[in-house]
Amino acid sequence: MTINQSGWRPTAPASGAAAAPTFTGNKALMLEEPLIFEIGDAHTTGVDFAEGDVAGSRLGDLTRKTPIGLPGLSEPETVRHYTRLSRQNYAIDLGLFPLGSCTMKHNPRLNEKMARLPGFADVHPLQPTDTVQGALEVIHQLAHWLVTLTGMASVAMSPKAGAHGELCGILAIKAALAKRGDTDRKVILVPESAHGTNPATAAFAGFSVEDIPATAEGRVDTAALTARLGPDVAGVMITNPNTCGLFERDLKAISDAVHAAGGYVYCDGANFNAIVGRVRPGDLGIDAMHINLHKTFSTPHGGGGPGSGPVVFSDALTPFAPLPFVEKQGDHFALVEEETAGDHHASSFGRMVAFHGQMGMFTRALTYMLSHGADGLRQVAEDAVLNANYILRSLNDTLDAPFGGSGPCMHEALFSDDGLADGFSTIDIAKGLIDEGYHPMTMYFPLVVHGAMLVEPTETESKAALDQFIGALRSVAERAKAGDASLKTAPHFAPRSRLDETLAARKPVLVWKEPGLAVT
Repeated sequence: MTINQSGWRPTAPASGAAAAPTFTGNKALMLEEPLIFEIGDAHTTGVDFAEGDVAGSRLGDLTRKTPIGLPGLSEPETVRHYTRLSRQNYAIDLGLFPLGSCTMKHNPRLNEKMARLPGFADVHPLQPTDTVQGALEVIHQLAHWLVTLTGMASVAMSPKAGAHGELCGILAIKAALAKRGDTDRKVILVPESAHGTNPATAAFAGFSVEDIPATAEGRVDTAALTARLGPDVAGVMITNPNTCGLFERDLKAISDAVHAAGGYVYCDGANFNAIVGRVRPGDLGIDAMHINLHKTFSTPHGGGGPGSGPVVFSDALTPFAPLPFVEKQGDHFALVEEETAGDHHASSFGRMVAFHGQMGMFTRALTYMLSHGADGLRQVAEDAVLNANYILRSLNDTLDAPFGGSGPCMHEALFSDDGLADGFSTIDIAKGLIDEGYHPMTMYFPLVVHGAMLVEPTETESKAALDQFIGALRSVAERAKAGDASLKTAPHFAPRSRLDETLAARKPVLVWKEPGLAVT
């Protein structure tokens, strides 16, 4: 690669390309774009501002003494800059997004239309409740369906995401133990097949964490778990379906054993997408479970706003659920925000957030539920599982499927780098997929599988889309098995070639400096 006179545009084609270099560094519609600091002028601005009265500043000695140094851009320069950058991102609206454990599925535009309705999009958390009755009814109705779908007793709507929901459930367990004076229970058991945030959440809440091994088929070792139960165990955090993409068939027996030993069962519900309408977690003995609305009920990864992680509770933990919550009182919807002695929420462990949750996600999720109906939600799970198994069985003759003999998978297919040529690994497969026009699958997770490649197609992908992805992954895998050296330098057709990710992680450059100045 050479650098032209402006110093930032590559003027040679990427490795493997046959075309001659271009003057601009652009490759047809693949447009190069420098940093905003490099195209903006810190001494000018595209907007005229009146001179401010700095003499009246109330910042005292905190007043800025040097120019802020932000780049000044005109409106078209600003729009073009961010539009060009957006074209270098992969998105669910461009194609299949195979991130395992993330549930990156199509977001129906009907949901967006509803979330933008006046009264939902512009609602303010400090408005009087009489002025937001419609919004509170949406929250109340969504809560009803979440309880119905899970077979639980109640739900806390305020947690903002999955890990936040985990903390909510664990704090309720902690409050329940304290209420009965059982404060010697300091241990949370976390299976190896659980989500990685589970042990972090338990530790954050003040518990010590002990691992429970997985069996050879990728499920919880039930015998090891039950053998560890005792008077010091507060509960277990289990993911079902687990991160190997498998359903925990012994979960009811595990719940019964934990309850008999005096503990509680927390279920990570991030993978509820695989069982919604088919399995009610409450029937499996679960005491608390968070639900990622942005995964199960569309809006991948909280797109369009923050995520949302409501937590459903069993009868045993309902008294300890957090505030606030919406309650229907006659024909009026009230927001219960304070503990009241002798009332049904007197034992609440308190608040998780300042306000009530994420209205945009509530509106999208309820829209998704009502537009699908009961039969449609059941089909969501069935199609998600069908698509994952189609990928698993279509590729297990090319890629190693460590649990392929354990029966059908659930919503995601798990592969390993076993069988690739010497010197080739999962990262080479991932980089090769970028050249094929796909965001890589989840890599090196779950940790129980060496060189893991976790693929979740979701239920919204057609057979044609799955076939194209399968063909691309098969092609890259066969190249890695044949020792194709070009994979070691992939991607070749992306805006940037392979980076030194280790160096970037250890010595990140976080501050832009003008050319010629040292970066430390």
